[in-house]
Amino acid sequence: MGAKLEVGMVSYVVGLFVSSMLAIWTVKFLIRAWFRPRQLERVLRSQGIRGTSYRFLLGDIKEAMNLQKEAQSKPMNLSHDIAPRLDPMIHYAIKKHGRISFYWFGPDLRVILMEPELVKEVLSNKFAIKKPTGPSIIKLYAQGVATYEGKKWATHRRIINTAFLLEKLKIMLPTFLSCCDDLVKKWSDLLGSAESCELDIQPEFQKFTGDVISRTAFGSNYEQGQRIFELQKEQARLLLDIIKCTYIPGYSFLPTKKNRRMKEIYREVNSILRNMIEQREQAMRKGQQRSNDLLGLLMESNMQSDSSNSEGSVGTKLTIEDVIEECKLFYIAGYETTSLLLTWTLVVLSMHPMWQVRARDEVLEILGEVKPSFDSLSKLKIVTMIFYEVLRLYPSLVFMIRETYKPLKLGDFTFPAGVQFVLPVLDMHHNPDYWGPDVSEFNPIRFSEGVTKASKVPLVFFPFGGGPRICPGQNFAMIEAKACLARILQHFSFELSPSYAHVPHTLFHTSPKFGAQIIIRRI
Repeated sequence: MGAKLEVGMVSYVVGLFVSSMLAIWTVKFLIRAWFRPRQLERVLRSQGIRGTSYRFLLGDIKEAMNLQKEAQSKPMNLSHDIAPRLDPMIHYAIKKHGRISFYWFGPDLRVILMEPELVKEVLSNKFAIKKPTGPSIIKLYAQGVATYEGKKWATHRRIINTAFLLEKLKIMLPTFLSCCDDLVKKWSDLLGSAESCELDIQPEFQKFTGDVISRTAFGSNYEQGQRIFELQKEQARLLLDIIKCTYIPGYSFLPTKKNRRMKEIYREVNSILRNMIEQREQAMRKGQQRSNDLLGLLMESNMQSDSSNSEGSVGTKLTIEDVIEECKLFYIAGYETTSLLLTWTLVVLSMHPMWQVRARDEVLEILGEVKPSFDSLSKLKIVTMIFYEVLRLYPSLVFMIRETYKPLKLGDFTFPAGVQFVLPVLDMHHNPDYWGPDVSEFNPIRFSEGVTKASKVPLVFFPFGGGPRICPGQNFAMIEAKACLARILQHFSFELSPSYAHVPHTLFHTSPKFGAQIIIRRI
């Protein structure tokens, strides 16, 4: 009898606990999915900000998908007017509700800021604004300085900035040029004795930037770097598939095949990097010659930071785990963005052969047939203007997201905590009020006096972000891209292939949906 009573009591306690947890979860869910969105909507509308009405749980996701499907269904000619196609929800919201308006990404309130001064303020604010946290599964891909906040971000940023100083990048230029030579030789071999050949340059430039990253990041450990590179590419594909299902509560914790594979990749990448870092640390502490690759520079900067901190305060240097995450982030940031910049540049120069000729004339006048030096690359003004105009028309990111973590006064408005700001990079880069009536035309001349004077309104060109969190690797990317384009222009001319279909689209980055087929000729 006593045993039955005890079992009954245990069952009662367990049932009470489960019921309590379910009640707590239900309350939290209702607050997150109903009460909080309604409260935020009332606050914004009371200040005269217009937008869509909240729909339970899904918000405007269905509408966004329909707009995206409709935009993608329309054929596109060789035009640079891509904003309505790539971000139709944002484009539609701005057109209907104004430059400061809102829509709903599920239960998250997203406020579009199309005013340059407000965008600058958001990018510069370190006290009330952060990057939104995504699903926990993203941590298996990479973390690093791009995801951190507060003191941890400040420590990482200070050390990483030292590794990307211009004198450090000068040391990396021979590696850039070696990878360029490999690319030129491969294309020459493909041509053989033929007058021309067709080439999909998107995978070509992905291979090129992957080689650059592996060599500049890990130097003599290039083969291990390549293994990391391949694993991170697979991790990105898996993450994209998983993100589509994150609206299912707890999905990222389920033991699915893809989730298990992401964890396997995470462990393997971390193991490879940990061994490389520990070997470098031992060599550096023994006084052996330090490497000039990114890993060596990062560790050298980290050790200098540690030695300058006599009190040994916590958070003034990077742990091995921190260095691992920064290496993974370097792969992600440096691989896709630079390869797409080069891809779109060759596509655009194929569409505008006059500018291809002007760029080649400049390269041959300044460099002749020799490899570029660091100083000669800085003299390529037309090439620089072309890259900026390509970044304006085809920025890697369609928009950026920031989030308030406490109430914030911005311009004439006050925003509560939990509001997400959408900074519409593509729409601002394509707005005729900012750039003039030729906004959809390829016109590098607009950058002839630099970035600040390129637009009618300042602060509307930010392909690398802005403020304290501006991309630390932007100089690395531009030097890499300049060196590659200069070597290509010295050896080849190119034009669009008849098989090329101009279908820009975006998942993580702005890319050609069906590849970028061009015809190359030896000059």
